[in-house]
Amino acid sequence: MGYRILEPADIPAYLNERGHWPDPADIQVREVSDGNMNRVFLARSADGTRSLAVKQALPWVRVAGPSWPMSPERADAEARAYEQVAKVAPDKIPAIHGYDPENYALVMEDMSDLEVLRTLLNEGASYGPHTSARIGEFVAQLTFATSDFGMKSADRKALLAASVSPELCKITEDVVLSEPYIEHEHNHWHEDLTDLATEFRADATLRTEVADLRHTFMTSAQALLHGDLHTGSVMVGEREGAPVVRVFDPEFSFVGPIGYDLGLYWANVLVSEERARALGSLSDHADQLALSWTAFETEFRRLWPTRVDTFFDDAYLDRFLRRIWTESVGYAGTEIIRRIIGFAHLTDLTTLPDPVPASRRALLLGRELIVRRGELSSPSDIRALREPT
Repeated sequence: MGYRILEPADIPAYLNERGHWPDPADIQVREVSDGNMNRVFLARSADGTRSLAVKQALPWVRVAGPSWPMSPERADAEARAYEQVAKVAPDKIPAIHGYDPENYALVMEDMSDLEVLRTLLNEGASYGPHTSARIGEFVAQLTFATSDFGMKSADRKALLAASVSPELCKITEDVVLSEPYIEHEHNHWHEDLTDLATEFRADATLRTEVADLRHTFMTSAQALLHGDLHTGSVMVGEREGAPVVRVFDPEFSFVGPIGYDLGLYWANVLVSEERARALGSLSDHADQLALSWTAFETEFRRLWPTRVDTFFDDAYLDRFLRRIWTESVGYAGTEIIRRIIGFAHLTDLTTLPDPVPASRRALLLGRELIVRRGELSSPSDIRALREPT
């Protein structure tokens, strides 16, 4: 039949045809698309006892329309990522009920009882003791299992071949790791930040360090990554009295440097902290980077004895983790900067009554993380940078 763009009216018959719902007349559908890229539909039974979500990749960026074409094959990358995570951390992703490669559509668990982490933080909520730790565990479990330490060589080669995503990686190389440091039509910022945007473009030291991080991104195939891990791709809540953390939207998934995923999450944590500071509502924000790193390191070390190539000893593990830490710090800086003077900004800052002071602090912090990443050896070093002067 070929690829077709699904509309709300198509969903009942679609779910029935795919074997996910016995009676299409029992389905009520509403569109809940919220991200930049895809369409999402929520299907529920009339009595509310059954529900599923359908996510379809469009042949363009959803918020831009056909003027920005984008291959819907990104859904293949998302499905592959979910398949890998389900083997090692099924409790940290939505349950996937099926993937339709012809229509680039995923049928998955309805998570409407949960909340997007960024939304909660912007409303003044705290992270709680579990969220960042589970994100750290998620990154460790996925990346160890898909690295040369956790996967046999032949399987790794097959994963590398299947996970090549040149179009989406090029977006990251440009939007995150290049455009904010040059004059480009995608860039925009608050007019009162023009001085810093100009300084950053002229800062030879900063540009060289970003170039180093960009080259690492392009050439380091350490493990399968989520690729777009931020507070907007995490849902949290409670079910049966227990905390729930779900990571979703891994459509930018690719094999790359482990520190990139950690860095993206840390950048969002640090920006959220600046928002809370501006509003006088700081709670547990300052603890989150340390919680996620400690959980990541602890889980990676726990998995280490299961490595398939025992030539790499414990001394090498220490060196490897230090490299991940340093790169994570640098990528956190690049993500902060691009979210303020690049293409896609964060509501954490844009919805402040006066976004400029917090944005300036965040930009300057981002630069320090990039150029001083080799000196910053622990979360407490980064905390020292965050303290307002």
